[in-house]
Amino acid sequence: MKKEIVSFEGVHCANCSAPMQGEFCHECGQSIHTVLRPMHHMVEDTLDMVLHVDGRVIHTLPPLFLRPGFLTLEYFSGRRQRYVAPFRLMFVLSLLAFFMCHLVVGSMDILHFGDESGQGTAQYAADTTPDAVRAHFAQASDELLKAHNQQGTGKKKYNKLVEIERDHANHRLVELKALPMPAPTEGHSNLTDLPAIEIAWLPQSLNHSFNRSMARAQSNVRAVMNGGEQGQEAQERIVASVFHVLPQTMFVLMPLFALLLKITYIFKRRLYMEHLIVALHSHAFLFLSLLLGMLIYMLHGWLVPHAAWLNIPLRTLLWALWVWSLIYLLLMQKRVYRQGWFMTWVKYLFVGWCYTFLACFALAFAAVLGMMN
Repeated sequence: MKKEIVSFEGVHCANCSAPMQGEFCHECGQSIHTVLRPMHHMVEDTLDMVLHVDGRVIHTLPPLFLRPGFLTLEYFSGRRQRYVAPFRLMFVLSLLAFFMCHLVVGSMDILHFGDESGQGTAQYAADTTPDAVRAHFAQASDELLKAHNQQGTGKKKYNKLVEIERDHANHRLVELKALPMPAPTEGHSNLTDLPAIEIAWLPQSLNHSFNRSMARAQSNVRAVMNGGEQGQEAQERIVASVFHVLPQTMFVLMPLFALLLKITYIFKRRLYMEHLIVALHSHAFLFLSLLLGMLIYMLHGWLVPHAAWLNIPLRTLLWALWVWSLIYLLLMQKRVYRQGWFMTWVKYLFVGWCYTFLACFALAFAAVLGMMN
C-alpha cells in the first residue's frame, strides 16, 4: 500500500503562524491536525494507540522475565522504540503487584484474631427486641466475670470472650435495626497510654501532629489486641494504609539502590543514570515475579480444595519462581557489568545484603505509618 504524500507548501501553524514543513510545527510542536474531528476518527486513533502500546508490551514482558539483562543492554545500545520505557514499566508492574498483594493479604487474617467470634448472632438469635439483646449480653458478661474470678483465667482471655459476646450481640442488634453497643475504651489491654512527646527544636504544630499519630497507632494496636469487630476493622485499616504507603516507599528505594550499584561498581566509570536503568529493570522483574506469585497463590487457594492433586505442582511453581528470581538477578548483574564470576558473586551478595536491609527498613517504616492512620 502506497503512503499518501502530503504537501505542506503554503500551510502555516495555527498557533504560531510558522510555515509548516511536516505534520508538526518545528517552532511550537503543535500538530497540523485539528482536534475537532468526527467521533469515528477519534475511536480509530484510540485503537491505534492502544494496539501500539500492546505491541510494545508483547515485546517487553517475555524478555523481561526470561532474558536477564537483555532489556537493559538493548536500552544502552539505543534500541528503545519497541520496548516499554523502564520507569513506566516498573511503575505499572508495581501498581499491579501491590494491588494483587493487597487482595491476597486482605483475604488472610494475618494477625489471627477474632477467629472464634465468627459472623452471626449465636444464642442471641432468639432475642426479639434490642432491650432483650442488651439484657442477654449483660447477663452473659456477668457470668464470664464470675467464671474469671473463680477460675483465675487470664485477663486477656477474659477480654477476648467478652468481645466475642459483644460481636454476637451487635450482629443481632443490627438485624433488629438498632444501634450496636460500643466497646469500652479502657481496661481491655495491657497497653498504657504513651506520654506526650515534645521535641524542642520542632514547631509546635509538628509536635501535635506527631502525638496525634502516636495516639492513633496506640488505638489501632489496642483494638487489634482486643479483637472483635473493632480489631478486624483496625487490621483492615492498617493493611490498607501499609499498601497505600508501599509504592511511595519503593520509589524512594529506587535511587538508593542505583546509588548502591554506583558505589559497588565505581571503577566501571558508568553514569548514575545507567545504574538507575538497571535498578528500574531489576525492580520491574521483581514486581512481575511478585504479581505472578500472587496469582499462583490465589489459584492454589481456589483450585486445591476442589482438585487436591494440584497442590504439589502449584507449590513447585512458587518455589521455582523464587529460585529463578535469585538466579535472574545474578545473571543480570553478570551480563550488564561484565565482570568475572568471583567478583560478580561477591558484589551480588554485598548488594543483596545491603538492599535486603534497606527493604526491611522500608517495610517497617510503611508498617509504622500504617498503624498511625
